[in-house]
Amino acid sequence: MSTRDEYFSAEQVVGTAGVARRRVGSTESEAAGRRWWDADADDYLAEHGADIGDAEFVWCPERLHEGDARLLGPPEELIGARILEVGAGSAPCSRWLAAQGARPVALDVSGGMLRHAAVLNARLGTDVPLVQAGAEHLPFGDATFDLACSAFGAVPFVADPRRVMREVHRVLRPGGRWVFAVNHPIRWAFPDDPGPAGLTVTQSYFDRTPYLEVDGEGRATYVEHHRTLGDRVRDVVAARLVLEDLVEPEWPEWHDGVWGQWSRLRGELFPGTAIFVTRRPG
Repeated sequence: MSTRDEYFSAEQVVGTAGVARRRVGSTESEAAGRRWWDADADDYLAEHGADIGDAEFVWCPERLHEGDARLLGPPEELIGARILEVGAGSAPCSRWLAAQGARPVALDVSGGMLRHAAVLNARLGTDVPLVQAGAEHLPFGDATFDLACSAFGAVPFVADPRRVMREVHRVLRPGGRWVFAVNHPIRWAFPDDPGPAGLTVTQSYFDRTPYLEVDGEGRATYVEHHRTLGDRVRDVVAARLVLEDLVEPEWPEWHDGVWGQWSRLRGELFPGTAIFVTRRPG
């Protein structure tokens, strides 16, 4: 993997000076994530705001929409449901859920992202509560929510995803569903390149050392953690959640867009996204 040129302005703000490979603990990882997304919020949404929408629930760059997939359940089950979105960013998924009659809460580690969420809430007249916190320590009581979801939020960026699973289990009511989308673990072996260079394996799928960008003093400015597919399943099971489905969205025939590392060239050959559909036993 290499630094992402499209995020150059954010790298300047946080002082990125290079790439490193080492273990990163929860405190350093969360602090880096907060600083990174605060610095990148404006540019990210300027580039990808049209892709994710202001009030749409798009699970992944393959453009799988919750209105079609219904991974959280049928529409009638959303009405009145208390739903926690983990790693909500600017909260388009939560606003879509509110439009379906749900009662979502949008949580994110980044105040910069939540600032955009507040602006969009006001512009669209949607009163979605916004909470700034990390995913490893959810500031809610036990059995507070009926459902929980995360569309590429938080899970790939935390040092202890098993703790996230335990925390979501804790705040879900018995029988509540937890659905989260992450980079498909196989992507770790390939460079972040949507073109032909992204089709050649360059590192071991089994190397779990985080991808790390650092400043001149070696402090993390961006961290992304890798778990194999088996690791993800074991994280779910260890949290006493039941894995009901694993969705690997295929690249749709009508989709010719490019989003970072995602493209038709790669998407037609191997999966880019893994969506885990789990439930707290009731």
